[in-house]
Amino acid sequence: MTKIKAIIFDMDGVLIEAKDWHYEALNRALKLFGMEITRYEHLATFDGLPTKDKLKMLSLERGLPKSLHSFINELKQQYTMEIVYSLCKPRFYHEYALSKLKFEGYKMAVCSNSIRNSIEVMMKKSALENYLDFYISNEDVKKGKPDPEMYIKAIERLKLNPKECMIVEDNENGIKAARASGANVMIVSEVNEVNYENIKNHIFKFEKELKC
Repeated sequence: MTKIKAIIFDMDGVLIEAKDWHYEALNRALKLFGMEITRYEHLATFDGLPTKDKLKMLSLERGLPKSLHSFINELKQQYTMEIVYSLCKPRFYHEYALSKLKFEGYKMAVCSNSIRNSIEVMMKKSALENYLDFYISNEDVKKGKPDPEMYIKAIERLKLNPKECMIVEDNENGIKAARASGANVMIVSEVNEVNYENIKNHIFKFEKELKC
């Protein structure tokens, strides 16, 4: 019988309620150059993509000068960190879930389209860093999500086969990447769904399916 031995988490919208933070930070940077995106556009089109990919899309669709990409990206990261240091705080149900799962012997990792520094700061601020075995950021791969590269890399690093892993994702690009990796995929719509009981229920469900 195949047992799930590892859980790989997306970060934004899964462990951290950061979707609005990224939207606000990107818009703040874009407004300096006379451009703005709506909240709907961010959720429907840009959700889960690395900032560099969002900027490429804005260049294609709205004519954002490519020469501004690097500067806007740096500004966006700076503004994001300002929000993180102000608003990112521990959530009991996440701490409880990850501490229990670690005690039970599960390996855990984070795969995020964010840069490494953002992941490290958010995991530290949310008091989750000590429960995780490693992080993979968009700086550690050639292609971010929706490409499955970072999930495949995480599974290889865990020295497991895909069916021994469960990925927790919340957005279309991440779900596409997770499914393409061959792992089991737990889909959530809110961060409070990432709790111990729900995670274990999904593990039991997938293990039952794998047994058949």
